[in-house]
Amino acid sequence: MPNTKTAEKANRQNTRRKIRNVKQKDILKGSIKEYKKLVAGNQTEAAEKQLSTVFKKLDKAAKTNIIKKNKASRLKSRLSKKVSTPAK
Repeated sequence: MPNTKTAEKANRQNTRRKIRNVKQKDILKGSIKEYKKLVAGNQTEAAEKQLSTVFKKLDKAAKTNIIKKNKASRLKSRLSKKVSTPAK
């Protein structure tokens, strides 16, 4: 339990931020899953359009420290490889 008013306020802020971050992370994961489904279904045009939105969401998540910058870069590299080389 927080002892001071500032600790109580910090606790409220942390819960609000956590909710926002989890929501953003879920949206990001959902868009990545949607992209992977398109790649698996051999829908290359739709997958390329989805890839640009995934890139945008990854950059935004890295910018707001939801994920680390290197993870965003790594995911972008791996996801772009998927559309160029078809799944076996």
